[in-house]
Amino acid sequence: MRRADRLFQIVQHLRGGRLVTARMLGEWLEVSERTIYRDIADLQSTGVPIDGEAGVGYLMRSGYDLPPLMFTRDEIVALVAGARMVRAFGGAAMARSAEEALVKIAAVLPDSEKDRTARTEIHAPLYVVSQPDREKIDAIERAIENRTVLTLDYQDEADKGSIRDVRPLGLWFWGKVWTLVAWCELREDFRAFRIDRIACLSAAERSFRHERGKQLADFYRQMEDRSPHGPAVSERHLAREG
Repeated sequence: MRRADRLFQIVQHLRGGRLVTARMLGEWLEVSERTIYRDIADLQSTGVPIDGEAGVGYLMRSGYDLPPLMFTRDEIVALVAGARMVRAFGGAAMARSAEEALVKIAAVLPDSEKDRTARTEIHAPLYVVSQPDREKIDAIERAIENRTVLTLDYQDEADKGSIRDVRPLGLWFWGKVWTLVAWCELREDFRAFRIDRIACLSAAERSFRHERGKQLADFYRQMEDRSPHGPAVSERHLAREG
């Protein structure tokens, strides 16, 4: 989580006049209490009215709030529709975050706009993606963020199995399946892996640094060179397995 996002989350947890300890904040945000102490001090220095001290707890005085978010009707529809689709097709953590985002957006919208979230009649079916695949999506997303090498037990289109270490670079959703694009250390090339064909994945307990020729930008350039129609990435381009 970026530091700016963490500071925002701290303010959100302190809203409503609740007494919250540094330990509680650290557990929620998965950082140390020392980090929370520094973040609280930084927020106080910018004028956020947080009272309390280390070892006791913190609360935010009433009267402080984020400025109202001024969305147009079309922007509200897009946010609600997007959150509902993420809930249906994304990872488990993505789905929870989408729901929480809608609650927070509604909390800071002007009263005249709040009911528009409920009136948005754009829906997506629930439980489209299986729970195991949701967990894989979340694990891969974290690995991409942290640059963690993944070990995949993979079954290709011909049901041929293989074990390989990959550098995860990006996730694509095609309306039916999710695809991981990665640098495959076994093949020494870019490869695409359908999430529903990954029998098992685990962190290889080592990270990777971006290297020239092995990054997502290099993958895009490779696709552009291969495509007669320009740089657009198609499902056909991402179908290269094995």
